[in-house]
Amino acid sequence: MRKRLLLSLAIISAGVCIFSCQREQSQNLEELAMKEQHKIVVYQVFTRLFGNTNDNNQPWGTLEENGVGKFNDFTDKALEEIKALGISHIWYTGVPHHAVIRDYTAYGISNDDPDVVKGRAGSPYAVKDYYQVNPDLAEDPAKRMEEFEALIARTHKHGMKVIIDIVPNHVARKYVGKNNPEGISDFGAEDDTSVEYKRDNNFYYIPGKDFKVPEPMDGYKPLGGEEHPLADGKFDESPAKWTGNGSREAQPHFHDWYETVKVNYGVKPDGTKDFPLLPGEFAEQDYQAHYEFWENKDVPDSWKKFRDIALFWTKKGVDGFRFDMAEMVPVEFWSYMNSAIKKENPEAFLLAEIYNPQAYRDYIHLGKMDYLYDKVELYDTLKNIMQGKGSTDNLIPIQSGLSDINKHMLHFLENHDEQRIASPEFAGNAKKGKPAAVVSATIDTAPMMVYFGQEVGEPGAEDAGFGSPSRTSIFDYIGVPHHQRWVNDGKFDGGRLSEEEKELRDFYKRLLNLTLYSPALGGEYLEIHSYNRENTEWYNDRVFSFARWGKGQRLLIISNFDTSESFGFELQLPKDLISKWGLQDGDYTLEEQLYKENKATLIVENRTARVRVDLKPLESWILELR
Repeated sequence: MRKRLLLSLAIISAGVCIFSCQREQSQNLEELAMKEQHKIVVYQVFTRLFGNTNDNNQPWGTLEENGVGKFNDFTDKALEEIKALGISHIWYTGVPHHAVIRDYTAYGISNDDPDVVKGRAGSPYAVKDYYQVNPDLAEDPAKRMEEFEALIARTHKHGMKVIIDIVPNHVARKYVGKNNPEGISDFGAEDDTSVEYKRDNNFYYIPGKDFKVPEPMDGYKPLGGEEHPLADGKFDESPAKWTGNGSREAQPHFHDWYETVKVNYGVKPDGTKDFPLLPGEFAEQDYQAHYEFWENKDVPDSWKKFRDIALFWTKKGVDGFRFDMAEMVPVEFWSYMNSAIKKENPEAFLLAEIYNPQAYRDYIHLGKMDYLYDKVELYDTLKNIMQGKGSTDNLIPIQSGLSDINKHMLHFLENHDEQRIASPEFAGNAKKGKPAAVVSATIDTAPMMVYFGQEVGEPGAEDAGFGSPSRTSIFDYIGVPHHQRWVNDGKFDGGRLSEEEKELRDFYKRLLNLTLYSPALGGEYLEIHSYNRENTEWYNDRVFSFARWGKGQRLLIISNFDTSESFGFELQLPKDLISKWGLQDGDYTLEEQLYKENKATLIVENRTARVRVDLKPLESWILELR
């Protein structure tokens, strides 16, 4: 009887706990929903890897051996935790159906040839059917689109927006569009293959020559040498097409993007443009004017195909796109494409991968991009600083040079193309990313992006098969160990994280939520680093400082990039900042906003202002003026 009573009490207690916990979680979600967002924070997740709990990690392992993540792994609990991390948008990387070495013929899907597929799971940037999703990601491949649509709905339910990739510059070497909507022809289906170029051909051709598989290097063998009926060193393509990165050789180099073919946008082989040009004054016009400009223009067939693809996904509820290698496609196309997307959804999030600073303004103003990768300037400079090779002085001209467009420059420290911070090839320690994360997230009004696993110090150390460690593999079936400890067999509670990993994730959670909801971070910026370099004893180029303010909030942000040295100094405010903030003589309390543990006093007298700062190695203070 006593045992039964204890059991009943335990059940009642558990029920009360569950009800209480659910109510608390619901309240937390409601509180987040009510807060005003002042910035965008993107969580890039490699969809195939996110929910995989298999830790076998055999090089070149099959899906059965190494496991694979699914759309359904993004449960309500998982999405709730992503939202609570401080995220507004999720970029689900690798959703469109790309070439993959797995037999799905039972679902009407053609097999892919390992000779022109990188890895076993395949590159998400070799899309073979733009009107379907990767069958690997579905519990039931026959219902893969329905499962993705359900994920879109779940993501929206948790107050976040959905981004997917569109890869306009190239498609898989074997593109097979079996799910095209009525009236839409396949890429290349109507091409005249007897000529190198024709405006409405979708591809460029090498007449009279057949494609040859690249000569392998460094002992490379498809699938690690495993026997496969199609792995014979041959691929039937006659005539050969130009390769995705622009190679015009029938046999591209091993380091070319040989698994893809380049799409023709009406740019002739000599580089001249075979389509209407956009007048320069359209740099000042909105998307509506751009849309109207193109409405009655005759444009190349590939333009129409990719516009239709984007609008297909927009109608599915996708909120935006990350455009791969956008600068390899003419800017006029982006005006055409993006204005059509914005016509459908004015709030659409449009992000371009671009590495040419000389082209930034054209792709923003003429191409109507919302955001561009800030890779070759802020990211590269921060990477040098984190590696002990560069000075924080170099950050000043970057922000100054981008001052007219910096709100369009998305910041990040990791993505699927870049080395993991914790990898020996980058910084060797995830903690070294903390000051750089603070600077990236708070230096201007632009979005901040975090790559899944970054928040727990994932080092990307696995030998997955194709490629080498330091970047988490995008080509093979693999588990992501540090991230898996947070996933904790689908509990998504960090139950197996080490204390160090928990501390790092807590840091990102504090920073990203501050980034998302701080009014000052949607406002003004003034660097105070150069003033302190000239006037403050002990202040140095391992430290960086600036001020942010707006909507009644004023912040001073100071970061120490040194891994071993603490620095103490009297941080000074230049006179123009004292004036902008309207500071009168007196003492002001400053409260640190990341950890709420430190307070400081800003002393203002005779048009000078100073505050004592003592930063530990890799520490940042975000001080709010009360």
